[in-house]
Amino acid sequence: MSNYEILSTINSPADVKKLNAATRSKLAAEMRAAILNRVSKIGGHVGPNLGTVELAIALHTVFDSPKDKIVLDVSHQSYPHKLLTGRHQGFTDDAHFGDISGYTNPDESEHDLFVVGHTSTSVSLASGLVKARDMQGQKFNVIAVIGDGSLSGGEAFEGLDNAGDFKSNFIVIVNDNEMSIAENYGGLYGNLAELRASNGQSENNYFKSLGFDYHYVADGNDTEALIAVLEEVKDITRPVVIHVHTLKGKGYALAEQNKERFHWSLPFNIQTGELTVSGAKGYGAYVAEYLDVQAAHNDKLAVINAGTPGALALQGFRAKYPEKYFDVGIAEEHAVAFSSAMAKGGMKPVALFFGGFIQRAYDQLSQDLCLNKSPAVLVIEGCGITGMDMTHLSVFDIPLLSSIPNLVYLAPSCVDELKRMLDWAMAQTDFPVAIRTPASAPQNLTYAPKTDIALNKFEVVKQGSKVALIGLGSMLSLAEKTAEKLAEKGVDATIVNPRFANGLDEELLTALLSCHDVVVTLEDGVLAGGFGEKVAGFYGDKAVKVYNFGAAREFTDRVPVEELYHRYGLTPEQIVQKILG
Repeated sequence: MSNYEILSTINSPADVKKLNAATRSKLAAEMRAAILNRVSKIGGHVGPNLGTVELAIALHTVFDSPKDKIVLDVSHQSYPHKLLTGRHQGFTDDAHFGDISGYTNPDESEHDLFVVGHTSTSVSLASGLVKARDMQGQKFNVIAVIGDGSLSGGEAFEGLDNAGDFKSNFIVIVNDNEMSIAENYGGLYGNLAELRASNGQSENNYFKSLGFDYHYVADGNDTEALIAVLEEVKDITRPVVIHVHTLKGKGYALAEQNKERFHWSLPFNIQTGELTVSGAKGYGAYVAEYLDVQAAHNDKLAVINAGTPGALALQGFRAKYPEKYFDVGIAEEHAVAFSSAMAKGGMKPVALFFGGFIQRAYDQLSQDLCLNKSPAVLVIEGCGITGMDMTHLSVFDIPLLSSIPNLVYLAPSCVDELKRMLDWAMAQTDFPVAIRTPASAPQNLTYAPKTDIALNKFEVVKQGSKVALIGLGSMLSLAEKTAEKLAEKGVDATIVNPRFANGLDEELLTALLSCHDVVVTLEDGVLAGGFGEKVAGFYGDKAVKVYNFGAAREFTDRVPVEELYHRYGLTPEQIVQKILG
């Protein structure tokens, strides 16, 4: 801990309040070193956290957490807050990295109000705290921190619009680093630029138009300037916006120069910025390659993304075909409706989403897209059982999307099948099609799928008897491994590739009854409302035993994938034991 002389003494916000300007400056440098120590070794959000170190120090110098309530939007800037609230070992001591997550979490600290890992939420959440406080006659400050990128989300506008009419204490801090995850898109950002250029003096002021008082801090990385303005608004009796201009990646030259690359990163070498880990080529890269080929000859193609090009491997496409690429900001709802209308207008939109974010757009999926049968194509990426933080799980997509009429949801078992599904989805004009790509790397299959895609038609990739293994998407590989184990027990199992996550091939399922006693479904998603339940429902009044294997309906938090597979009985040995038991 010798490298963290000041930080090692900070065990609560009370310790922050004891510091003077000189020690606060030294603390900021040590905090940046601690953040880089953690993210360079295990990955995490780099730029957003480095850019808000001074803001965190100022907040905990002026306000009295947890009495005063600080709500951080999306948690991308939560590391400095954690460093000042008794959790510095999670950054300075490698053995304690696992003690904390990358997001705010009340189970970790009384200074965290909510589990938050999705964007545009802080103003709405803090607004509820304001009203709960006022209705009970309590007195404390409520502070919402929100980034400029998060302002593009609909919930941010709804919260600001509502809060601007409040008649009591509410402080909103807009952290403006001129970036979202990637470049900002949207008309709002022209006004933020105007406010920066005028040192906050422009009469054209988005926040004032909503009813807020307004203060501007030109150097949001000046701790003393921040403290001065926060002292001025502390205990204010009306809503106010503090607009602070910060530098994303502050203090780490590589992150300052390449803000998009260092928004979030896998482990990397601090000196060079080069990644120190490598992984297999994922499905997202294959989707991007497919779109690149399509763009060269398909004048109707339009690629839509909701502010996450890096996570979906779209940077190359964005650079090569800017006229065909539409980043709508962090606004999944708008992205779905926008895609639906583009399809109605004669284009062939392909909208890409991270699986953990698609639930934000449920109403638009149902009403704007599926009710209208718009033949847009959605690619839902990174789905399945993962070891991710609880805020970024992508395991609930099948029940969610399967509940909507008119939507066809496909699950490819390999890269070749992914491309054929994309071809089929792009060619048809009857309904919206979504394609689910797994978070796991593509698997090598013994029995490669071969038959053409036809609506709700499954494929028998290996004919056997007695036991039928239906492996959805990436689980076809598990079906093959299970079949090998069954063969060792003298059972020659049938293997079925269903391809459709929300439709049934009743003809094929009926045919299985003639020579099978057991049907097993395998899916990389939650069982409740999932694919397997549909198969079990079909067989409910028929003389066959059905076993469904998949994930439990639960929020898991950074649990290793291998541990989850064992927990859910998703190993060949466990499946065979269940079948033969």
